[in-house]
Amino acid sequence: MRLFRRCTGIFILSLLAISVFTPVFLLSFRLKHLNSYASRDFVEDLSILKHRIDAQANSAVEQEEVEGLKGPHLVVYRDGDHSSLVSSDENDRLDKAENVKLLQNNGTTYGGEEKNQRNLSEQNVSSSREKEKSRSKGVQHSRSIQSHSLRPLDEKVKEMKDKVIRAKAYLSFAPPGSNSHFVKEIKLRIKELERAMGDVTKDFRLSRRAIQKMKAMDTTLLKASRIYPDGSAMVNTLRAMTYSAEEQLRSQRDQTSFLIQLAARTTPKGLHCLSMRLTTEYFALQPEERELPNKYKLQDPHLYHFAVFSDNVLACSVVVNSTVSTARELEKIVFHIVTDSLNLPAMSMWFLMNPPGKATIQIQSIDNFEWLSTKYNEDQQKKKGLDPRYASALNHLRFYLPDIFPFLNKIVFLDHDVVVKKDLTRLLHINIKGKVNGAVETCVEGEAPFRRMDMFINFTDPSVAKRFDANTCTWAFGMNIFDLQEWRKRNLTARYHKYLELGSKRPLLKAGSLPIGWMTFYKHTQALDRTWHLVGLGYDSGVTRAEIEQAAVVHYDGVMKPWLDIGIQKYKSYWKKHVSYEHPYMQQCNLHE
Repeated sequence: MRLFRRCTGIFILSLLAISVFTPVFLLSFRLKHLNSYASRDFVEDLSILKHRIDAQANSAVEQEEVEGLKGPHLVVYRDGDHSSLVSSDENDRLDKAENVKLLQNNGTTYGGEEKNQRNLSEQNVSSSREKEKSRSKGVQHSRSIQSHSLRPLDEKVKEMKDKVIRAKAYLSFAPPGSNSHFVKEIKLRIKELERAMGDVTKDFRLSRRAIQKMKAMDTTLLKASRIYPDGSAMVNTLRAMTYSAEEQLRSQRDQTSFLIQLAARTTPKGLHCLSMRLTTEYFALQPEERELPNKYKLQDPHLYHFAVFSDNVLACSVVVNSTVSTARELEKIVFHIVTDSLNLPAMSMWFLMNPPGKATIQIQSIDNFEWLSTKYNEDQQKKKGLDPRYASALNHLRFYLPDIFPFLNKIVFLDHDVVVKKDLTRLLHINIKGKVNGAVETCVEGEAPFRRMDMFINFTDPSVAKRFDANTCTWAFGMNIFDLQEWRKRNLTARYHKYLELGSKRPLLKAGSLPIGWMTFYKHTQALDRTWHLVGLGYDSGVTRAEIEQAAVVHYDGVMKPWLDIGIQKYKSYWKKHVSYEHPYMQQCNLHE
């Protein structure tokens, strides 16, 4: 009996031991398995990495608080969200409204108390049904949106770039020189995604391979977020820093654009000094000494006539000097310069002191055209634009060429910001096939047009949409050959007044005479060879030297004029070549190369 009790007690104690030590053994085995798995992926202990990441995250957050970084108003991206970003505008507005509402309720999108999290989850559940309904409609509507949407979304591209930045941030957490499986994987994902993206900036240009690589990157980033749970604070800080940098860059661009426009409207001190000295000398002359020679040539239709409308003395001198230097029959060239009454004395005095050789020159004031006040209302035009360059009557005087020169049949119009590099007398012998205007088109074959009519003309107006084609290849003002006889027959000046008056009643045109010129000479323009006229030297630094050498006329259109400090430096030599810097007045007014 005693032996039986002893055996029973031993059996009970054994069962108790098994029930107690078996869970302990299984737990220790599981922990050992996990430690061995983690040791294959990382060289350094996770606890050490955690302290290092905590320090980095805390320092980054402190830096953000000190510098006053401003985070984005909405969450940039959410992990694990791979839904299509191509949706209808209605869905986008709904999502934005819901995000703003959540921001107002919870205060922030980067964290919060448990109460805020519960409120957020409850609101997400309540709005999930509405989202599903709107998205199901968006899927049906997406095809129509893609068919007539002109501005493609680029959120996918931004999301890919954001994931690459996050991957590189996680990669920096690894110990230097680490060659673990995770480090190799994340490096591979970064390289694959960057190669798949390339230089793409729009969503519709992304390949299917790029989308697949982004999904693979999502898996790796999810793994990284589990390994480095405190890395999310660093990611949020990086996002806030990126947003702040973008805001500063946008502000700097706006400020730069404003200063460039201001500099373009300002007359340099040296040019103002030159005009004042020339004006003083002009009024010191006797009336008979102010007359320019060869007046009998001014109305001869058999000569080569050039028209320049400008209030810039130095710019006009460059146009005349460059044209004269390339002309073969200099005695047949006649220049007609029209300026305002304020600059008439200075302009006349300059060409009295610097005659263009055997060529003939005429200086007129726009104020002498009494008929102009009845045909062009300058005050009405000034209301349409703040820039005086566009509102100036000199800018619109080109539409009255048949009235200014009633005895001429053909004339070459030149802007004051051009340089002539080849003989232009051949231009007057070109057959423009019964058209009124001969000009160089601003389109490149095989590429999108640089300027289309709908860029400066409001084609939402029915009267415009019926008369013009928005995809018409436009042409450039600045070097044009006009057949004045055909102009008079078709009465294009009356058409110009019609569109000018229509634009004053409705917002049809942007500031400037170029859009109204396209409308006036619509289907009355003959395209010239592209080598006659090269544009872009006043705004495009990518014009090649070969293009400049082939061109007969180079045009500094844009705000970066060659006589301004903001002009593109590498193009100024073509303009300075024809400036008389040795003139005493140029030296006295500190106008040097």
